Amino acid sequence: MAKPEPGSDQWLEQVQEEILDPDRPIIDPHHHLWRQIFNRDYLLPELWKDTGSGHNIEKTMFMECHAFYHKSGPEHLLSVGEVNEVANIALDSNKDPGQAQIAGIVGHADLTLAGDSPDLLAETLDALTDAGKGLFRGIRHAAAHDKRPEDLLIRGSAPPYLHGKESFRKGIKMLAQRGLTYDTWHFHHQNLNFLDLARAVPDCTMVLDHFGTPLGVGIYQSARDEIFQEWKQEIAELAKCNNVFAKIGGLAMPDNGFGWHKAEAPPTSDEFVAAQQKYYLHTIECFGPDRCMFESNFPVDRLSISYHVLWNGFKKLTADFSEAEKHAMFYGTAEKVYSLTKKTN
Repeated sequence: MAKPEPGSDQWLEQVQEEILDPDRPIIDPHHHLWRQIFNRDYLLPELWKDTGSGHNIEKTMFMECHAFYHKSGPEHLLSVGEVNEVANIALDSNKDPGQAQIAGIVGHADLTLAGDSPDLLAETLDALTDAGKGLFRGIRHAAAHDKRPEDLLIRGSAPPYLHGKESFRKGIKMLAQRGLTYDTWHFHHQNLNFLDLARAVPDCTMVLDHFGTPLGVGIYQSARDEIFQEWKQEIAELAKCNNVFAKIGGLAMPDNGFGWHKAEAPPTSDEFVAAQQKYYLHTIECFGPDRCMFESNFPVDRLSISYHVLWNGFKKLTADFSEAEKHAMFYGTAEKVYSLTKKTN
């Protein structure tokens, strides 16, 4: 019999755990939906299979991933197709009260349009708001750029120093004026660029995704300890910006360098905690629980670990925290940052 392929259902099912603290309400503030990426669909049935695997996932947030774009029309409006499609899926998620509700959407817009074409950016944000049917909460315009993209499975396509472009910063200011959030995805060596941005536009609520994505493959594989020490200092500086919140998760991507996607079996929650707790605990210490929110980053992190094991790991990481602190990280921070108590349709 052939060995199960890493990331497949059969591979993930090799590790089964009893669900810890199963009644704790959870918002998963970061997941994707798409068709035929990593050789499989990840739509509402697949999301529900994961969110329904034992933990009490009440609400989720969709994060843009260049899926469902319009195939024709003005270029600046192509991303509206993604928000429109996900809003319809979210309405379907409301039909079963026993399943997780997609309660918010972060879409994509080219924020650099604010430089020469602010009217086009305003048109895009208006269209995204309309398409979101009350669920649209903010923008992610990823800044991820690396000098050796060939070493990475998930390559960033942004130009160098996107966060420092004046046109981009004008776009961030437009988000702030509209009360919209900005999510960033970038690599660890870009943390200081993001720090400059956060300081330059303090009125915009910003969310640091995936710890700033510490890389651990290619040229970074042999420098992981050095990278971690620099990363610690950068996280401490970022935490001084009160407009920045931290999504703590997304560290099981293949490019992080833990190698689980190549193993014969996925990690247990104890193995997950042993390998990654230093990132989580340092970030929580710097930002505080009221500015941290656990995220799954599924199905990307599904290449390395199963959903129920991941959330067990989060609960083990926070076993010594107070009830109020746990509630913030599992629910309250995401609810506050993304205004998930608002009416959603």
